[in-house]
Amino acid sequence: MPHFTTSDGTEIYYVDQGAGQPIVFSHGWPLNSDAWAIELKVFADAGFRAIAHDRRGHGRSSRSYAGNDMTTYARDLSELVNHLDLREVVVVGHSTGGGEVVRYAAQFADGRVSKVVTVGAVPPIMLKSDSNPEGTPIEDLDGIRAAVLKDRSQFWFDLAEPFYGANRPGAQVSEGAKQDFWRQGMLVDLPAAYDCVKAYSETDQTEDLKAIDVPIFIAQGDDDQIVPIAAAAEKSIKLVTQGTLKVYPGAPHGIYGAYQDQLDKDILDFIKS
Repeated sequence: MPHFTTSDGTEIYYVDQGAGQPIVFSHGWPLNSDAWAIELKVFADAGFRAIAHDRRGHGRSSRSYAGNDMTTYARDLSELVNHLDLREVVVVGHSTGGGEVVRYAAQFADGRVSKVVTVGAVPPIMLKSDSNPEGTPIEDLDGIRAAVLKDRSQFWFDLAEPFYGANRPGAQVSEGAKQDFWRQGMLVDLPAAYDCVKAYSETDQTEDLKAIDVPIFIAQGDDDQIVPIAAAAEKSIKLVTQGTLKVYPGAPHGIYGAYQDQLDKDILDFIKS
């Protein structure tokens, strides 16, 4: 299994498939690169070099007590891109991974990024405040931390329901998909899972979005129960200079089913445009 070691000694696992223009995928919390398994094949089959990594503390990467913050995540991504000497990179990030690729493109890309894609992403900031009344209350985020600390195994089972919209009438989400969410969640180191809540919810990325100087495709489902769309995609599109927003009616936070099929097609179209 391929790994590389970051400048602070953290081992990062990654998958590298296909050949052509590179596309690097960054996963959401509490998942890992397995969340992009379908995309890795779809995009490699379409003639791209498809790469996905396990964030530090997640999946098969090092258990990392330190560095569970958005800047370190973006720096890790930068070091992976530099390690592989990738150019004209398209970065794609879901949820927390969306924050990671936005910070990377804004602060660490050094001319290597050609396009950015975010899906259900946390920027500009998820936390509710007087200036961001559409956000998530700190009490809800504290509840997530408490649940992770108390019984993370049960919490991952419970979280899979709203993550994929399986709690909606008529939803068709397989038991296998929900159990795979649980499986990936159980691979997260507890400190990384706990600290990442602060990273994804309290990092203000307003200036990152303003600094992105390449085209960005911002995608989100309008039935996202995890990241409020009014605090996320609908605000992000107003901050970028070369943005395209697409809202998917009825789509949840998790990338699954018909939503996944259409999203992958739209990302391909965006990259080729």
